[in-house]
Amino acid sequence: MLDIISIGIVPFIILIILGHGYIKGIDIYSAFIEGAKEGFKTAIRIMPYLIAIFVAVGIFRGSSALEMFTDILSPVTNLLGIPEEILPLIMIRPISGSGALGVVRDIISYYGPDSFPGWVASIMMGSSETIFYTIALYFGSIGIEDHRHTLKAALISYGLSIFITIFICGLYY
Repeated sequence: MLDIISIGIVPFIILIILGHGYIKGIDIYSAFIEGAKEGFKTAIRIMPYLIAIFVAVGIFRGSSALEMFTDILSPVTNLLGIPEEILPLIMIRPISGSGALGVVRDIISYYGPDSFPGWVASIMMGSSETIFYTIALYFGSIGIEDHRHTLKAALISYGLSIFITIFICGLYY
């Protein structure tokens, strides 16, 4: 039954949209074309922000900065109870989703998916956001330059999520 629902859900949603447009008297094709034009304009407008964040992530991962920060912070994180294996993920996740995915892949391939680092990495990957990428993308697309409160709130929630993830994994592992 679930297979039938999953196959039919997209055509069903399209039919609902077309039916709603017909009932409201909207020229759906023209609205689609206008939306595509706006989407293309937005993509062009945010392109410099995307290029900048991708270059910064490439430089960060390509250099030994990640390892250097991990070595510097490991005494503090050991006192806080943060596993040393997770530290690279903690540092790269707010910056890059694809970079974080590579770190998670490395953690899982080295320690295994059922290990404590594997659990923590998997939960962190699924429950946290690429803060700097998201802020650059969304705020850059609409021209907001002052994002200090958003960044503070996002980093505080990310820090709390790290400790909560480690605590809950510690309870169940």
